Amino acid sequence: MYSLTLKCLALKLLLLISCDARHSVYWRGNRRSIAEGGSSGTFNVLDYGAKGDGTSDDTKAFEDAWNEACKVAASTLLVPSGSTFLVGPVSFLGKECKENIVFQLDGKIIAPTSSSAWGSGLLQWMEFKSLTGITIKGKGVIDGQGSVWWNKSPDYDPADENDMVILNSISLGTKMPGTKPTALRFYGSNGVMVNGITIQNSPQTHLKFDNCVNIQVSDFTTSSPGDSPNTDGIHLQNSQDAVIYRSTLACGDDCISIQTGCSNIYIHDVDCGPGHGISIGGLGKENTKACVSNITVRDVTMHETTNGVRIKSWQGGSGSVKQVMFSNIQVSEVANPIVIDQYYCDGGGCHNETSAVAVSNINYINIKGTYTREPVRFACSDSLPCTGISLSTIELKPATDKASSSEPFCWEAHGELKTETLPPIQCLKTEKSTSQSSNDAC
Repeated sequence: MYSLTLKCLALKLLLLISCDARHSVYWRGNRRSIAEGGSSGTFNVLDYGAKGDGTSDDTKAFEDAWNEACKVAASTLLVPSGSTFLVGPVSFLGKECKENIVFQLDGKIIAPTSSSAWGSGLLQWMEFKSLTGITIKGKGVIDGQGSVWWNKSPDYDPADENDMVILNSISLGTKMPGTKPTALRFYGSNGVMVNGITIQNSPQTHLKFDNCVNIQVSDFTTSSPGDSPNTDGIHLQNSQDAVIYRSTLACGDDCISIQTGCSNIYIHDVDCGPGHGISIGGLGKENTKACVSNITVRDVTMHETTNGVRIKSWQGGSGSVKQVMFSNIQVSEVANPIVIDQYYCDGGGCHNETSAVAVSNINYINIKGTYTREPVRFACSDSLPCTGISLSTIELKPATDKASSSEPFCWEAHGELKTETLPPIQCLKTEKSTSQSSNDAC
């Protein structure tokens, strides 16, 4: 009897161990994809074969983890800390994806530096496309390793993707392709959030939004040398309803570039420098129509940038820039703190045109600090002058031993001085009332 009891106990214990083992195996085998019913889950790229050693190609592991995360609403794709992942050109497509996916970046992602990884040239390195509710957050780093591109490829304008065809026809031998990729691009997405991450040493633009709505960028950092060509910090194009704040942007081109098709953009508490300042444009290139409206830039510091707050457009364009406010801007050793340039010409070969992108209702409030070249420059079109320029509490002084005192420049600029300014802006013409033409209608 006693022996039978011991046998029964031993059998029960064996069954329990076997059950626990099967349970453990089940979860190890299924932690990649939690029940298809739609509950949230975390998908670690290490579980999909990523090595994270900085030399092995982890692109496929990222793609596989994304494909699984895509099936689960509010899931998280995890790039863990403590590892460096070499990832080639990749598109995270959202056509079949659930909503509200989080890309949790705690580790480091680096781009390949071999020309063979880029084929004949690509417009972006990492792309998120056609998503609803996509968040990239964390304390991780995206490193484009751009130094191999900066001195080995022609200049490329991120606003003119048609240039790719020309650049790709250039024979570069074993050099990097002519088209330099944007590090991180969002396209055709609604509800995009970027928080906490750093993008550094991008071959070209660091962060780009194209055809997106409802954008939030916060606690974001870009870091590239001031002489790295065309490395815009944040580039917005055909995008609406965006807020950018608490961010530090150091780059070799515009800290923030706002292009055609943008409206309802709010930028505040941003540190810019080195770089080319915060720009609207260049707009109207190659006689195109450009529409930009309702832009607010406030509580921004700029240091050692080539420009401060700038609006630039090419001759021959059409459309309009209107309802813009630059407020509480502190500049330090900035070459040109306030600029409107309707004669913008990058690269030469431009000629006079009668049509222009209309510029109106531009407000400058509380802009103070030091400049090294020219404090204010309003170069407006002969045929379509700037109207509705308003200036209040402008105090700009030449930087010590950096610049001689320079007078503001105005050409066909109409508006109003709300207060006295330093230096005095005596060249601004009194307000000119104009009716909207079909050329500048948006």
